[in-house]
Amino acid sequence: MSKASLLRARMAERGLVHIMAAHSPLSAILAEEAGFDGLWASGFELSALYGLPDMSLTSMTQHLDMLRAIAGCSSLPIVADIDTGYGNAINVIHAIREYERAGAAAVVIEDKTFPKVTSLVAGGRQELVTIEEFQGKIAAAVASRQDPALLVIARTEALIAGLGEAEALKRAQAYVAAGADMILIHSKKKDPSEIESFARGWTGAVPLVVVPNAYPELDAERIRALGTIRMVIYGNYAIRAAVTAMQQAFRRIVADGGVQSVHKDMVPVEEIFRLQGMDRIKADEKRFLR
Repeated sequence: MSKASLLRARMAERGLVHIMAAHSPLSAILAEEAGFDGLWASGFELSALYGLPDMSLTSMTQHLDMLRAIAGCSSLPIVADIDTGYGNAINVIHAIREYERAGAAAVVIEDKTFPKVTSLVAGGRQELVTIEEFQGKIAAAVASRQDPALLVIARTEALIAGLGEAEALKRAQAYVAAGADMILIHSKKKDPSEIESFARGWTGAVPLVVVPNAYPELDAERIRALGTIRMVIYGNYAIRAAVTAMQQAFRRIVADGGVQSVHKDMVPVEEIFRLQGMDRIKADEKRFLR
């Protein structure tokens, strides 16, 4: 079974799948050990890892390299965040082929103009392409996939752009007509009211995806109650967790003048060895080194 087929099977079996963001092979390993259903190859997190804003500044090559590295160390299906598809519909054709070869089980394409600005930043430029242009991108993605199970997820930023629910529903229905397998609906409100209202009003033939970054109280119980959502992506929590831990540790080391206090609150180096697979390497050394 392909990873794309596995992801579809998990949604069918469980009703709702939980996808954790990853920006490195190590974060992917930790997400798999924690029990998530899949990984989100996040453009935002990769940009942050490079110390750059999420504004189409990292390249497709950089993102693909990280996705390949993640796919090589995790058995989980990967949902690839490919932003606007790196250009027009022709760029999308190339991107789909590359991401599928790299190991993606799903791709998410958003209806913003290129270059995009991250959705949740205050005062960000949130411009959308026409419905017809984005339908062409979705149709190109569907026509280009080799595995028919690869999920093409259309993300509408109509709520982010302040265009309202009616426009968001109109766009989502049009994207389904173009062949989208799922619709990702996003909001920057601090409560889930926009998302819940959209989900209740959704009558489309495909399920929804949500990313509860700005409205964390939208938990699995509330999501399931809406009846139209099959995937939840925790879109920036890996990088935020990493930054939180590093900021706290680094500040304590500076304040204490050393690591004499902070070291006891960290995992031992042996845990890093375990995550690196050192036992396997040692066994291979014993078996094969002459």
